[in-house]
Formats: sequence, structure tokens, C-alpha cells
Amino acid sequence: MTRPDNPSAREFPIAPPAPRKGRGAVTNLQGRYEVDHREAVDDGWLAVPDEEGGPKVLRTQVFEERAKSILTRNSSPDIPFGVSLNPYRGCEHGCIYCFARPTHSYLGLSPGLDFESRIYAKVNAPELLERELSKKSYEPEPIALGVNTDAWQPAERDWRLTRRVVEVLSERNHPFAAITKSSLIERDLDLLAPMAARGQFMAAITITTLDADIARTLEPRAATPSRRLRTIRTLSEAGIPVGVSIAPVIPFVTEPDMERVLEACAEAGACNASYIVLRLPWEVAPLFKDWLAAHFPDRAERVMARVRDMRGGKDYDSSFSARMKGEGLWADLLKQRFQKAVRRLGLNQRDRGILDMSHFLRNEAQRVPAALPDNPQLDLF
Repeated sequence: MTRPDNPSAREFPIAPPAPRKGRGAVTNLQGRYEVDHREAVDDGWLAVPDEEGGPKVLRTQVFEERAKSILTRNSSPDIPFGVSLNPYRGCEHGCIYCFARPTHSYLGLSPGLDFESRIYAKVNAPELLERELSKKSYEPEPIALGVNTDAWQPAERDWRLTRRVVEVLSERNHPFAAITKSSLIERDLDLLAPMAARGQFMAAITITTLDADIARTLEPRAATPSRRLRTIRTLSEAGIPVGVSIAPVIPFVTEPDMERVLEACAEAGACNASYIVLRLPWEVAPLFKDWLAAHFPDRAERVMARVRDMRGGKDYDSSFSARMKGEGLWADLLKQRFQKAVRRLGLNQRDRGILDMSHFLRNEAQRVPAALPDNPQLDLF
């Protein structure tokens, strides 16, 4: 039993909340901008169990949002793209580690269960994109699609916003790259494959582990690991450059699987690979700790101790030099393991992320290519 004077006694609850079927977060933690603090107390009277005796099933709600702008720009030196587009706020995949969870705090909602069950669809995203690309002041550069929340998450089946965004990009010959955990990307091969053939599209599939049981709790509504491998193969066979993003690497949870993931992805046709160490900004840290206590109580303390080894003794270090890969001995060993596996498998052997901007059309109706920089080929991912 943990002693009361042990810091972990405050960090991990003795009786963590019961996980909800199909959800990543186990609580609806308040956002950091809330003025009033509320604490849920379960006395057993309010819980309405589902058919299997667990907590009541939480249904997903999708709300319309009319965005004021659609392209987000950044100048972070550790991010390989300058412009991104996200058709949705929140993500039903429910990945407990998602760095975008804290953005729901801006809406007055919880980064916990609200983030994965209250989704906002930017219904005017295609129109905003078309307007932006038509501006005389617009300077074309590759767009990263779905880097904050997954552009092919379950809501996309009905709303088809990502499909319409891709149609705009295809009509304008505007290069972009996409990262996803969803097999739904295969639906849009009729648009993506021709763009890839013109050097205007590349994809990355995120795979954290090959263990379906771990994935089911870690990222409960994303495609299974085996299904994502099949998506890599499908994209590769369609002529689309596709890579794997092992993100995040979680010590003692997904970390032991890293080499096996790389091997499986290389066999499926991936041509490049990258990794990111677990990041716990803002509310993600307590949400992740609750998840650890609920699913991996036997190793929760070890996991967080290793995370702090890579973060200078803290849960998270947001500095550009450390936030993606961490620092210290363990981070160095992880880097060596990754590089050794990549060399052995022949990954990252050719130029990647080269997207051709030379055919971009500012005005699709006129079919007149826009003026471009001296170097029309730009890097992404």
C-alpha cells in the first residue's frame, strides 16, 4: 500500500474512476479557464449502468460551427510545416494522450470526455479554404491536414468536410500532407492517388502499438492496429508516399513495441518513419495519470518516473529543443533504437516530403498558375 507521505499517493487515486466503454478519458476534468471548481462525488444513486453493468454509455454529439478562418500558421522550429487545416474541433478517437485536448478549454468544455464526445464541425471549411486560396496576397505552401484533430474521424462519414476540402485542394493543384489513424482515408483514394502522382500529396499513418488490447484503451475509437497496417498497404499500392508516425512512445506501455511497429509498417509498404515521445501539456497530464491508474496501476509510477527522466524532472517540458524527443539517457537510448531499426529496415532512405507547388492555380476557373517562389518544391513531414 502506498504511504500517505509518498507524492504518488496524491498523483494516482487509490480508487480511480471506472473506464467508460469506447472512451479514452475516465473523467471530465475541468478546463483551466473555468472560474468555479466542481468536484463530482458518486454516492451510487446517480450512476446508470449500461447493459454490461459499467458506467452509462456516453453518446457523441456533433455541433455545427461557422469558423472565421480555416488556415492556422505557426513558426515553431520543431514542426516541419507552417500551415495546417483542421475541419473538426475535438476528436472521437478518444486518444488519451492527444496534445489537442486542452483546446476544448477555450470552448468552456472539458479536455476529458467532452473533447471526445462533443465534436464541432467547421461546416464552412471548404468555402473558407477556397476564398483563402483565391486571394492575391496568398503565398502558396504545403498544407498539413488533420494534425490537431483527425480529419477522417468518425464524424467525417456523415459530414464529409474533409472530402470537400480535398476536392478544393485537388481542383487548385495545391499540395498537402495528411496524418490520420483512420481507414476512412481510403474512401478518398480517387482524389488522393492522382494528386500523389503529380507530387502533390503524401500521407502518414499513426501507429502507437501492435497490441490491440492496449490500443483499445489508449485510442478506443481509432482503427485497430492491424487495420491501420492494411491502410498503409492500400495507400502504398495506390502510389501514395506513406510513412508511419509512432506517436507517442509511452515508456513501459507502447515503448517495448517500437521495433515491431517499424517492422510491420515497412513490410506493409511504408517508406519513412518518425516518432514522438509522450507529451503531457496542461490538462493532458492529469487525464493521462487517471488513465494509467485505471488501466495500468501496476506500472503507473514507473511510467511517470521515466517520463520525468526525459523532462528534466517535470511532467512536461515545452521547450522546442526537448518537447518532441525528450532529453537525457533514456531519450538517447530510444533515439538509438529507432535509428538502428530504421537503417536495418531501409526506411527514410529517400527524400521525403517533397511536394510540387509549381502547378498551383490561384483561380481554378481561369486555370492560370499563380506566381511561385524560385524553389517550387517545399518540404513537409
